[in-house]
Amino acid sequence: MPELFRHFFRFPDQDPRQQRPHKAPQSLGSGFIISSDGYLLTNHHVIDGAAEVIVRLADRRELVAEVIGSDKRTDVALLKVSATDLPTVPMGSSEKLEVGEWVLAIGSPFGFDHSVTAGIVSAKERALANETYVPFIQTDVAINPGNSGGPLFNLDGKVVGINSQIYTRSGGFMGLSFAIPIDVAMEVAEQIKEQGYVRRGWLGVIIQEVNKDLAESFGLDRPAGALVAKVLPGSPAQSGGLQDGDVITRFNERDIILSSDLPHMVGRVRPGTVARLNVVRGGVRKVIRLKIGELPEDGNVQLSAAPQAAPAANRLAVDVQPLTEALREKWNLQTGVVVEQVSKGPGADAGLMEGDIITMMYGERIDSLADFDRVVKALPAGRAVPMRIVRRGSPLFLPLKLTRQ
Repeated sequence: MPELFRHFFRFPDQDPRQQRPHKAPQSLGSGFIISSDGYLLTNHHVIDGAAEVIVRLADRRELVAEVIGSDKRTDVALLKVSATDLPTVPMGSSEKLEVGEWVLAIGSPFGFDHSVTAGIVSAKERALANETYVPFIQTDVAINPGNSGGPLFNLDGKVVGINSQIYTRSGGFMGLSFAIPIDVAMEVAEQIKEQGYVRRGWLGVIIQEVNKDLAESFGLDRPAGALVAKVLPGSPAQSGGLQDGDVITRFNERDIILSSDLPHMVGRVRPGTVARLNVVRGGVRKVIRLKIGELPEDGNVQLSAAPQAAPAANRLAVDVQPLTEALREKWNLQTGVVVEQVSKGPGADAGLMEGDIITMMYGERIDSLADFDRVVKALPAGRAVPMRIVRRGSPLFLPLKLTRQ
């Protein structure tokens, strides 16, 4: 099957009419000038791996550009050409952009320079697969290969985004286009210009979505927020007092509706800044202030968890055994019991599987079979309660509901 999210590389050998013997492959993209002394923005994937970058201006001049720096995580690249008194595009605000607002894209789709397409803003702050740190603007503007890196304008003629990706099954335009908000792009460009790289904020938590049953189990009035499945050791979150099972509902006075909202909010905060988090812990609302750390260079450490002894005659209808030393070392655990067998019952309904390690139930740690028995006997009937497990090394919460005592 074709890629779900297709970047807009275009190579001559993809079209027989464009084949040229004995020439290195070329890619084509768009960009725009942000300062009269020659700085311009485009996508990281347009210039990634290029031996030479040539910029063709509207007046037909062709200039060799220097790559000042690029950021793969946001797909933004900052270039510089040797020229003065260049015309620039006016900057708008992606923060003030509204759903339903008309927007225009200018670029070079398939090599047709200065093509203009129009559409509306379909959604804001979209999270895409493997794109943790960009709250994309979704539009229905026709975007095709060659549009990458081009500006997205509002009707005031101000840039509100950089066209970056499309959603496609066929490789063609399907009415789902995604642009990097200009506010994010300019923050990245400023950091590249100042220090040559981008520093991002980091909490150090593994999070998961809050569904209806989990919201009930944590005492929330609606399914919203980011559920902390695990606080990473030595992280800013641990130093600041965040705990497994906390539901983060606001970050710096901004509501968190989906768990995917949190990473890009944190990522835009400069490391060392003190942030305010509103959390729900054990049904009680709290405010936590902590110092944001710097995202390590070794990749996405702030991930999303994917939702996915006692005899089997107990109220959960599961058989559990003590945690072995081998499992403790393998998954770096200090507590928990291992699910050996799952029969038809509340445990299976909650999604428990053989091999899961139950580490917390109803707000209490499970350190032994005795703990498991005691907590299971005390579980209330008729309402969902949170159960924390570790599945193949990944922590997540499941909503557990007993229908009767």
